[in-house]
Amino acid sequence: MINEQIRDKEVRLISEEGEQLGIVSAKEALKLAKEANLDLVKIAPSAKPPVCKIIDYGKYRYEMTRKEKEAKKKQKVTEVKEIRFSPNIDDNDLNTKANMARKFLAKGDKVKVTLRFRGREMAHTSSSKVILDNFFAKLEDIAVIDRPARLEGRNMSMFLTEKR
Repeated sequence: MINEQIRDKEVRLISEEGEQLGIVSAKEALKLAKEANLDLVKIAPSAKPPVCKIIDYGKYRYEMTRKEKEAKKKQKVTEVKEIRFSPNIDDNDLNTKANMARKFLAKGDKVKVTLRFRGREMAHTSSSKVILDNFFAKLEDIAVIDRPARLEGRNMSMFLTEKR
């Protein structure tokens, strides 16, 4: 809230230099802000009494949006990349998929490794866990198991993340 939007009787006032002017009435604080050709901005509305500061509101808004943009730049968004294969995958195909997973992990993404069972392949789910273990063995130097292999319906999946 700025200027006339502030409806409190008393506010704790801070000057444009950052020094505390104490608890004053809202009207007096607004008058001081007008004399300095600045705005009265409520910066801590939940405090008792609310804290207001005499500042240039346009400049304040600009600084806040710039800080938010900087914070967004520093955030790292991790994606979950999925690699799928079936229980009758060949070694060369498994190596190719492992190289893809290695690239994803190097970028900082999580990798969901999914083993799909179709038809009668569901009868051999216990022996298929070995395939996921072999896949992890190829990536053991750069990856750790985030969530171990688990059967979910017709899929067996596990999550890998980059070693720190």
